[in-house]
Amino acid sequence: MSAQDAAALAAQHGLEQVGVRPPLPVYVRDLWRHRHFIWTMSEAGFISRHQNNYLGLFWSVLNPLLLGAAYYLIFGLLLETTRGVDNFIAFLTAGLFTFIFISAGFNYAAKSMVDSTGLVRALRFPRAILPISVSITELIATVPAFLILLVLCLATGEDPSVKWLLFPVALLIVGLITLGIGLIAARIVHAARDVGNLIPLLTRMLRYVSGIFFPIANYAGEGWISVVLLYQPIAVSLQMVRESLMGEFPLDPVTWVVSLAWGVILTGIGFVFFWRAEATYGRA
Repeated sequence: MSAQDAAALAAQHGLEQVGVRPPLPVYVRDLWRHRHFIWTMSEAGFISRHQNNYLGLFWSVLNPLLLGAAYYLIFGLLLETTRGVDNFIAFLTAGLFTFIFISAGFNYAAKSMVDSTGLVRALRFPRAILPISVSITELIATVPAFLILLVLCLATGEDPSVKWLLFPVALLIVGLITLGIGLIAARIVHAARDVGNLIPLLTRMLRYVSGIFFPIANYAGEGWISVVLLYQPIAVSLQMVRESLMGEFPLDPVTWVVSLAWGVILTGIGFVFFWRAEATYGRA
């Protein structure tokens, strides 16, 4: 049988060659067909993470609160980085809880292909399911913290307003940014495992240059460095969340347009970048 006849016979019976990157439109359709599988993996990942803890899912709330208290003691009381902020508790927790989501999604997505090598080699499915499900898992895990954030805003004197309706929109844009970064990191770490050792270092660096503990505009001065720090994707995401909840930060169209642009660009580039290596995942 010739190669052409074999290919025709395989196509007749719905057989496809494994280890070959499908065209992008086919890949997107295949991902959509697996949407229920993505959600199931996301739920399972969230539940399994806490099933061996005595407090279970309560850690989803307790851990961010303890971190917030520690950082308030260090930066709010000891280092006094409250300059230019009236409601520092809301400012700090809004930035911290959002960064927890971004950093967890980034770290877990970066390792998703390496940690699931056995699954990748055993089953045929679009490999992008793994970093996507990880991002959704981290969003689910952070939802309780975001609900606590709303309570803290109320308790510290923030008045609910119409712009609070933009809070879910802000989280959706943050999710796009996190997904895009995660897709890029997943392919890079799969190709060069040693890069995974740099992810925690990069995360710590972003924690201190993204304005979690202080307003960047009040400390970075002027010039291009200030612009870069203000509008890099993590910093502008935190500012967007604060603008949706805090009265002292009015809505700035530039913040939202830049954040949305980062979300669309990073997700688009990340998805194509990840898809181009589809045929290599799981190989030694």
